[in-house]
Amino acid sequence: MATYLDFESKIEKIQEEIVSSHAIANMKAVEKLQKDLEKEVNKTFGSLSDFQKLQLARHPDRPYALDYIRLIMEDAYEIHGDRAFRDDPAMLCYIGWIDGQKTMVIGEQKGRGVKNKIKRNFGMPNPEGYRKALRAVRMAEKFDIPVLMLIDTPGAYPGLGAEERGQSEAIARNLFEFASVKVPMISVVIGEGGSGGALAIGVGDKLAMMRYSIFAVISPEGCSAILWNDPSKVEVATKALKITPIDLLEHKLVDDILDEPLIGAHRDKYTAADIVKKYFLDSVKELRELSVDEMLDKRYAHLTSVGAFAE
Repeated sequence: MATYLDFESKIEKIQEEIVSSHAIANMKAVEKLQKDLEKEVNKTFGSLSDFQKLQLARHPDRPYALDYIRLIMEDAYEIHGDRAFRDDPAMLCYIGWIDGQKTMVIGEQKGRGVKNKIKRNFGMPNPEGYRKALRAVRMAEKFDIPVLMLIDTPGAYPGLGAEERGQSEAIARNLFEFASVKVPMISVVIGEGGSGGALAIGVGDKLAMMRYSIFAVISPEGCSAILWNDPSKVEVATKALKITPIDLLEHKLVDDILDEPLIGAHRDKYTAADIVKKYFLDSVKELRELSVDEMLDKRYAHLTSVGAFAE
């Protein structure tokens, strides 16, 4: 059953009426309702606040990494384990084909339903997850396979065990190693990009964001708790943090915005998957035109251009 957010209530009502009209074969009513639906979608989604975009990034029906893998990959084979501690279900690594292009896909998986969310640790990887991702990237580099990374996490897991096993070191190691990997590296924020947990698979030649995704150094809830000690300030914190794709593109922190369907990827997963696939393939084609040295120099210049300072 589809889940609707508060600001989608009118859309929900129209879609229910469309279903009812279909059931009694009233096609004239269906045609009129479809036009009403289009108008309401344009009105509602044409003027979303930053907080509403945050809600969409966390929408429970939004496609997760595994959904994209199943929609765009053929002959996908999952890679398990970091060869040091264990397999982390919050981090997915798959090798397979995307339209004839052999590809390594790495993604953070939140999970659906209580049991699956617990299994996937709500999309918060442990150190072994990041080390598994590094192992998969090194494998891709060995066989000259481009890498697609799908970012969707509230953040790296902050538990005691994760800290004991070197959470910060695992993230830092990925940042360092990914900067010099000799194959095309493309990252896409498909939902929630939370702090170092997102950065750990966000270093590459290109970083794109879906229309309704967010990328933040801290969650708005954490920000409002630290600055104001007031949960009601979440909307203010969301606006102040500048976490939407438009804000981040303006500050040159991301390269591209992927125009998922206006009504959201959670209502049209197939179109959203096609958009991600096309962006990845176009990016690989563009990067393959460069020599390895040119690609690495461009990546280094891109990464070191982030941020601003004054002397």
